[in-house]
Amino acid sequence: MKKQRKTHQLQMRLTLSEKAAIRRQARRAGMRMSDWVLSKVLPPIQTAFEAKLQAISKAERPHYAVAELNEMLTELAATEFSLAVSDAPRTRLSPYWENYVAAMIETAAAKKNREAPAWTEQVEVLSEPVFGSQLTSLRLHLLTNSPPAFRRRNIFIDSSIGDRV
Repeated sequence: MKKQRKTHQLQMRLTLSEKAAIRRQARRAGMRMSDWVLSKVLPPIQTAFEAKLQAISKAERPHYAVAELNEMLTELAATEFSLAVSDAPRTRLSPYWENYVAAMIETAAAKKNREAPAWTEQVEVLSEPVFGSQLTSLRLHLLTNSPPAFRRRNIFIDSSIGDRV
């Protein structure tokens, strides 16, 4: 991922003891104070999640980027997962991919015994069904075997988080 150039600054008013505590914790972490504070406000796992969404939004054929997001979500521990997906994405996706990602997150949350983030409920469900195959003979199979989060969003596929085709 390309590192962005920092062009803005943020100032905070602190007590002397607060600044000393931040300095000590940053030193223990082997970081500069501003980098340490930034890592607490924008944890790297959230940044990585957002980068995966940006890759989906920019890809001509997003399926590979979606597979990478799938792998990331699958490999995260439950607490890391909750932190990574806690904030609504800043990256705008098409309604289909927005629903697909929300369904992936809802499915992963269920598998990890976590609550799906509230923002997934704000994603407007697709008005028309979308099938993972154009073969009419597969539609009944897809209708009955799609993971619940995908079905609820009108997306009918044969695989989900952690599954491989």
